[in-house]
Amino acid sequence: MTPSADSGHAILLTLQLAAITTLILLLLATPLAWWLARTSSKWRGVIIAMITLPLVLPPTVLGFYILLSLGPDGWVGTLTQSLGLGLLSFSFTGLVIGSVIFSLPFAVYPILYAFEMLGRRPLEVAATLRAKPWDAFFSVALPLAKPGLLTAAVLTFAHTVGEFGVVLMIGGDIPGETRVVATQIFGYVEAMEYEAAHRLAALMVAFSFVMLMALTRLRRRAGAALP
Repeated sequence: MTPSADSGHAILLTLQLAAITTLILLLLATPLAWWLARTSSKWRGVIIAMITLPLVLPPTVLGFYILLSLGPDGWVGTLTQSLGLGLLSFSFTGLVIGSVIFSLPFAVYPILYAFEMLGRRPLEVAATLRAKPWDAFFSVALPLAKPGLLTAAVLTFAHTVGEFGVVLMIGGDIPGETRVVATQIFGYVEAMEYEAAHRLAALMVAFSFVMLMALTRLRRRAGAALP
């Protein structure tokens, strides 16, 4: 297979991984951020610390422990084997699990800050109009938190695209299954195919720049659209 074909497969797999991870994290991070923004539980600090861990741990450390949990002796691996699902390590599903954990803070924090900036006044007004809590959440809180949701989506997608240490530990470098852009570039460098590595790396730089510009524009439009 030619380098261009290898790169194409890696790019498609990376985009698929980033899209699935972003969707899952938006569904998980939104209610979690809402709870964190409004709770006074003593467990809030512990949960915040757990969410923040991927930001301070070396990716290889995080990937190592995820790999152990997905392996034959890990609790997840034991469960999936008992259910007849086999092992999730060195598979695309394993990559999704690792990416969700690794990108969790990039999804939670922008949404959390957006909810905290709302305060309680808009929901109190909605309550005086006899809006039920779920109605107030979907019709008031979510629209006002739109800039945070957009920021979380863009940051999560871009961060997942740039993953290396975690995906390498969990998925290895299996062509067509777990080989993403970051590991493809690493493979090119190991094989001293610097021209192919340069082309793919330059594409990543351009992609990252475009994503950051898109984030700025989306936030500006979202802010302008809010009352």
